[in-house]
Amino acid sequence: MTATRVRHGVVRIALALAILAYVQRVAISQAAGPISSDLGLDKSEMGMVFGAFGLSYALFEIPMGLGGDRLGVKRILSRLVLAWSFFTALTGAAWNLTSMWVIRFLFGAGEAGCFPNLTRMLSQWLPRAERVRAQALMWACTRWGGAVTPPLVLLAINVVGWRGAFVLFGLLGAAWVLWFSRSFHENPADDPRVNEAERALLAESQALVSHTPGSWLSLLMRPQALLLCVQYFCWSYVWYFFVTWMPTFLGEVHGQSAAGMAGLSVLPLLMGGLGSLTAGMLPLWVSRRALAIGCFATVAVLLVLVPHAPNVWVAIALLAAIAFVGDMLVPTSWNQCVELGQGFTATMGAAMNMFANFSGFLAPVVGGMLLKATGNDWTPMLWLMSGVAGIGGLSWIVMGAVGTAPAAAKG
Repeated sequence: MTATRVRHGVVRIALALAILAYVQRVAISQAAGPISSDLGLDKSEMGMVFGAFGLSYALFEIPMGLGGDRLGVKRILSRLVLAWSFFTALTGAAWNLTSMWVIRFLFGAGEAGCFPNLTRMLSQWLPRAERVRAQALMWACTRWGGAVTPPLVLLAINVVGWRGAFVLFGLLGAAWVLWFSRSFHENPADDPRVNEAERALLAESQALVSHTPGSWLSLLMRPQALLLCVQYFCWSYVWYFFVTWMPTFLGEVHGQSAAGMAGLSVLPLLMGGLGSLTAGMLPLWVSRRALAIGCFATVAVLLVLVPHAPNVWVAIALLAAIAFVGDMLVPTSWNQCVELGQGFTATMGAAMNMFANFSGFLAPVVGGMLLKATGNDWTPMLWLMSGVAGIGGLSWIVMGAVGTAPAAAKG
């Protein structure tokens, strides 16, 4: 009997949400100029607005991940997407720094459960080899969703203003929830479209996500889990530059117009998506630890060179290369969450993403402070990012010394 392919429909649902989540979160970086002008925000204050999302996203990661592990992906995701889409729309109603900060904080709290629960969803609906590729494709789509956002936001701002643009993006979330609620079943065995052959194909995956290795807290205290969180913090600290300060960097340092900033901002995110896909296509026997160490080392070196780029094309080429190499770390890291977390996959992913989004709070805020303190000198910010990338590479070296889960070592 040939297995049905209902699982591929689940992948499409996951990819659509991954893209939507990144469109909604990246939109604010392109709208930073008109927001700052209308609300009278300086660079330090705009950095605080950027950071509000990362702070709440980090704080609410573990509760939202545990919710998915205990209550089910369908119950938690449908509620979360409605909540964060409401606050996306409400962003257009902000009237000062405090209101904008609170709205973006609440928006981040809603998005906190997105990727841990999507990872669990893919884990229970896909066999291992397909799961690795799907993770890579999902993260590629998030980057590509982020890549199309700058011109999309610019178009929306020109047509309906920055306030109206956030309302439009919020409505997209409600449409996704309707699709998800009608199409997704928590357990493949409950979906009448799944035949016996596909159920047999997914039996191992069901066993994996049903097995709970001790308590969730003891899992998170394992050295491998802690180091996995640290290294993801390090890459995310670098990555948040692309969705917060990069358009401003291109405008101030290289004299780009709003249209130029929007166009050039697409390239690093496109290359990041290709990096994720490349990592997912690698054979399972390739050492992910060696790959990760090499990626972090390359990112650290390239970041040192960015402030010395003689023109905008060299600068954007360096940034695109950083995004490509760095984003090879993303599917690698999330697959490690499945191998380590098993029945607590969403919780492990939430803990890792929590660390990542503490960096989402720190990176733009520290960057804004450095720019203000140095009179808009971008070199200290970029060199600090290089040092953080170096720490990420060291984390993988130590992770190898303390040992990893046997399955994780393979893939």
